[in-house]
Amino acid sequence: MISGNSIVALSSGRLPAGVAVIRISGPQSRFVVETIAGSMVQNRVAAYRQFRAPDASVLDSGLVVFFAGPNSFTGEDIAEFHVHGGRAVVAKMLEVIAGFDGVRHAEPGEFTRRAFLNGKVDLVETEALADLVNAETEAQRRFAVQNAEGVQSELYLNWRRRLIHARAMIEAEIDFADEDDVPGSVAETVWSDVRAMIGEIERHVQGFRAAEIIRDGFEVVILGAPNAGKSSLFNALARREAAIVTEEPGTTRDLLEVVLDLEGMRVRVTDTAGLRETPSRIEAIGIERARSKAGTADLLLMLEDMVEPVPIGAIPSGIPRLRVGTKVDLLEDESLVARYDLAISTRNGTGLAELLAEIGRRAAAQIGQAGDILPSRLRHVELLNETKRFLLAAAAEDGRGQELRAEELRLAADRLGRIVGAVDVEDMLDVIFAQFCIGK
Repeated sequence: MISGNSIVALSSGRLPAGVAVIRISGPQSRFVVETIAGSMVQNRVAAYRQFRAPDASVLDSGLVVFFAGPNSFTGEDIAEFHVHGGRAVVAKMLEVIAGFDGVRHAEPGEFTRRAFLNGKVDLVETEALADLVNAETEAQRRFAVQNAEGVQSELYLNWRRRLIHARAMIEAEIDFADEDDVPGSVAETVWSDVRAMIGEIERHVQGFRAAEIIRDGFEVVILGAPNAGKSSLFNALARREAAIVTEEPGTTRDLLEVVLDLEGMRVRVTDTAGLRETPSRIEAIGIERARSKAGTADLLLMLEDMVEPVPIGAIPSGIPRLRVGTKVDLLEDESLVARYDLAISTRNGTGLAELLAEIGRRAAAQIGQAGDILPSRLRHVELLNETKRFLLAAAAEDGRGQELRAEELRLAADRLGRIVGAVDVEDMLDVIFAQFCIGK
């Protein structure tokens, strides 16, 4: 699909900057280059030119690159102007380019949407491009690059091809049961593969939690009694005074969060209100929020003042935790350290490196192997679960005819096709492409 109009947008970062990249895609791209750059440039070769408006006034000077379709990102003719990154320069360039007949400003994600509609990327690769643009850690970058290269899409398409083959074999047995070139036992060849695929999908879906941790972060919640050193630890991890630290109990009443990058992994650390039995009304709200947050954590840091330990009552069970003794610099009886997994002091830094290393180790264990193929969106998981439901119905030996079981396989293949966009997914496109910036 080649669009009738062209789109233009700033495709580089926030202004001002050293260089700004303005991208145009569509049938008018060649004419815009010829007009602004003075003449056409060689395909895929950067050329230094002076840029002029149609009235011959000078706009700027810089590099221009032309990518002839269909061998371009969008599948259409694309041009890029690399100009000085001042706000006035960029604004004037966009104004002039958008003033050409058939050229308009791009909408969010419209370049990538054209790439999808022209068959340059599928939906999974499109979502991976959004993840790559938003990647903040090395783990997020690796995950996005792997999916952008089509590894995840190939897995889903391979399952879909197997289901299409299985359905074809069943329908061939139904229609041509007397022919010699039709395999004899569908039950032994097709249904065994369907059952194997059910197990493969189940194992794949189980990896979604690891994908969530890569994309959203490993959730660490600090719990403890008032004055156990929670906010002091939080500030030490944040390397700034993010939380107020006083001797008065109940100072922290709301949830405070800081994001860390530990060995390329995103880790979210949350400071909470001190847990005690007789708080004030406002403090009680903070304590309730703390207990609620603890219930969704990947790791709890249970802080306790080793000099004056105070019990904190019941906390959510079944969540991994580390017992951390604080104020080790004030401790006179060193044998008490053995009661804890780690002992720290935020005053002199004792144990903080070991604590960060242990958090990083646990986050890495949750993520698993870097090469694992994981479902990267809840949308994928929902469609995969629907696929599994249809496969279970198809594989069930409940006396139904082969025609009905073949229909279940068709529905399963349809759900896999929706993940990558191999079937009609128009209702999802606006949601998916809206997450992109204007110039992407």
